[in-house]
Amino acid sequence: MVRRPESHSNARGTKQLSQPPVRPVVWIGSLQARSFNLTARGEGFLRFKTVRIAQGKTPLDIKPLSQFGSGVYELRESFDGNAYRMMYVVSLKKAIYVLHAFMKKSKSGIGLPKPDAELIAVRLRPARELDMED
Repeated sequence: MVRRPESHSNARGTKQLSQPPVRPVVWIGSLQARSFNLTARGEGFLRFKTVRIAQGKTPLDIKPLSQFGSGVYELRESFDGNAYRMMYVVSLKKAIYVLHAFMKKSKSGIGLPKPDAELIAVRLRPARELDMED
C-alpha cells in the first residue's frame, strides 16, 4: 500500500502537499563542512545532501553502519575520480548529527578505515548526550 502525503488548503483555497518538518543539522566535535580538505564539489555534496536528509528525504546512496547501532549511516558520493563519505545519525529525535566526513583516499578496500571508525564511535557518544538534553 502506497501512502500519499497529506494535503491541506492554503489561504487561497488551493491544495498543497504538507512538507515534513526540517530537523536541524548538528556537526559534532570540531567537524564542519567548510573545514574539510575537499574540492568544491565535495563541499557542495555535503551541504546539499545534509539539507535533503534534514528534510526527511532518504538518499539512495547510503549504507547502514550497523557496527555503531541502528540509525547510523554512511552517505557515499563519487565524482571526478574522488570518493566522498559522510557518516551521520538519524535515529535521534532532535536533530541530524553529522559525525564524520572525508574524501576517501584509499583506492583499495571498501571497508571503513579503523581511525575513521574510532572517531565515529567517539563522536556518537556526545551526539546521544546532546539529543537527551532538554
